[in-house]
Amino acid sequence: MSVHAEQKPWTVPALAEAKRQGRRLAMLTAYDAGFARVLDANGIDLVLVGDSLGMVVQGHGSTLPVTVADMAYHTAAVARVLKRALLVSDLPFQSDATPERALDASMALLQAGAQMVKLEGAGHKLDVVRFLAARDIPVCSHLGLTPQSVLKLGGFKVQGREEKAAAQLLADARAAVEAGASLLVLECVPTPLAQKITAAVSVPTIGIGAGPHCDGQVLVLHDFLGLDSGHRRPRFVKDFLAEGGSVAGAVSAYADAVRDGSFPDAAHAYA
Repeated sequence: MSVHAEQKPWTVPALAEAKRQGRRLAMLTAYDAGFARVLDANGIDLVLVGDSLGMVVQGHGSTLPVTVADMAYHTAAVARVLKRALLVSDLPFQSDATPERALDASMALLQAGAQMVKLEGAGHKLDVVRFLAARDIPVCSHLGLTPQSVLKLGGFKVQGREEKAAAQLLADARAAVEAGASLLVLECVPTPLAQKITAAVSVPTIGIGAGPHCDGQVLVLHDFLGLDSGHRRPRFVKDFLAEGGSVAGAVSAYADAVRDGSFPDAAHAYA
């Protein structure tokens, strides 16, 4: 058994304590019990059941077709085997359009075994964050490139490069935390901006294409293993299986690289 598996289970308050201590958090996605068990035993602190399953599991061109029922099914499969990692599940497209709809969807995911729900964007979503947090539902806010907004954004593009957009992202991050978010995911954000946001908020930031200064990192499992998902591989992706020699070895190598700050490097980030 890995030494990681003997450590205490992660809790939401422990995430904030990790930030205060300067301990980086390693996060990966999982969609089934088999991979979740490997992640849990080899140093992964948070497991995300992402609506990315629409693209890497179901074969869709985006995350938009994913339903709450899909998310609950995969969340339950992952939750059954986790002993240490904290389980976060995505609220799929438009399931968080109103606070009431978000509450219903969140209840389904928490009853399936999630310990936190993740939702994309700010703006009117701040009311949703506030509504859920007031009802003791831990929330992760996902900012920057929000895949559920891909039609509006015109594709998967880096966000926050212009001064006005950067200022808005920083304001959104602060507002999300003020509304009650316990965690922030920053996707495809220039490294200097992600660093500024990380320093400005009291909760951990998890980067994906947001540089090395976030409090943690996340990758999609299939990208991390170098599997062909049928989509263009983003710049921030690194194939850890090629170096790790096995799935367990790749997971352990990724966790170590996140914690020692060697991943992501400049080649896997945006200036």
